[in-house]
Amino acid sequence: MLIPRKLAGYIAKVSKEMPVVTVYGPRQSGKTTLVRQVFKDYSYANLELPSVREVAKRDPELFFSQYPAPAIIDEAQQVPDLLSYIQVKVDESGKNGQYILTGSHQPILRAKVSQSLAGRTAVLTLPPLSLSELSAAGIHMTMEQAIVKGFLPRMHAQRISATNLYESYYRTYVERDVRQLVMVENQGAFETFVRLLAGRIGQIVNFESMAGDVGVSAPTLKKWLSVLEASYIIFRLQPYYSNFGKRLVKSPKVYFTDVGLAAHLLRIGREDQVQRDPLVGGLFENLVISEAMKWKCNACHFEGFYFFRDNNGMEVDLVMEQARRLHLMEIKSSMTPDSSQAKNLRRLESIAPTLSSAVVYRGEDFPIIGGGSFVNFQRISEYLDSLCGSGEEGENATRSDTQ
Repeated sequence: MLIPRKLAGYIAKVSKEMPVVTVYGPRQSGKTTLVRQVFKDYSYANLELPSVREVAKRDPELFFSQYPAPAIIDEAQQVPDLLSYIQVKVDESGKNGQYILTGSHQPILRAKVSQSLAGRTAVLTLPPLSLSELSAAGIHMTMEQAIVKGFLPRMHAQRISATNLYESYYRTYVERDVRQLVMVENQGAFETFVRLLAGRIGQIVNFESMAGDVGVSAPTLKKWLSVLEASYIIFRLQPYYSNFGKRLVKSPKVYFTDVGLAAHLLRIGREDQVQRDPLVGGLFENLVISEAMKWKCNACHFEGFYFFRDNNGMEVDLVMEQARRLHLMEIKSSMTPDSSQAKNLRRLESIAPTLSSAVVYRGEDFPIIGGGSFVNFQRISEYLDSLCGSGEEGENATRSDTQ
């Protein structure tokens, strides 16, 4: 089952405007499927294959003769030196849409792209499937199903076991990619660290505390976290700073790009485990915030996504900035609307220029007394579209000409 992606139309559009398109994203998010579907007539080289990779490293000119433009080069970070050759070739041809590159490691490929392809490539990000993409394909999930199954395309296209998929994903990709990016001498300590991150979703990161639990230094944990972020396993949500007259928390929160992997690391493999688990609130928060981040890639763009928290404990889960004004969002795993759930929204509204506020939960859409809305988590993309005036060109659109 092929699930249409929101990015498909936009990637085709920018390929007509730029000589190279670079698509970043986590492994198994569907990058290869997407680009091969959109660019059916392009030659295709997968640098994950040792034989193809060896030719690319040993004899680049032979490689380009075997895979002539227009071409898709998959996992381009495996041979980053190819980008220097691509620069020369696109400058000589003067044509757009000559090369489509994909990559799963940000730092390796991003550095070479910035160096060799500045002004020549559109840079896009393909996240895992979103609730709205699944809904458009006729797939509707409860909170419990979304948390256990997650959003990797293989899960929904092939209907395979979540436990088997995420265990394979972790062992095959997470561990391997980490070894490629940084030397991990103690694999057991690294796995403990990743599981601790899953258990502390939505909490302020305290490296000193975690170092004692894991048995390695705080600087090592910071390096490991950067590697997980570079491989799109996790993302950080930074605190929102403004002159509110209070000293704000300065450390980020950490969320998993795919909530299904977080649930697997917490050994939640069945839907009936979700509601009984003490971390259900954090997992639901991860689900909603990751959906907002996917929307940020696929749809209308806000300047930045943050959380707000002061030293008095007043916190708002998600703060989205648009033209120096804010959209506020609280996230609750309940099904019953309660006006008290909006109290922190009201407090932040009183000190910050606010455009909208909402409580995202599992119940029906409902107005909040005093302003704002209760929004069902299944409709988060539609809700965010309404705030932005709708549109299909978001973070990807704003970044398309930056490299």
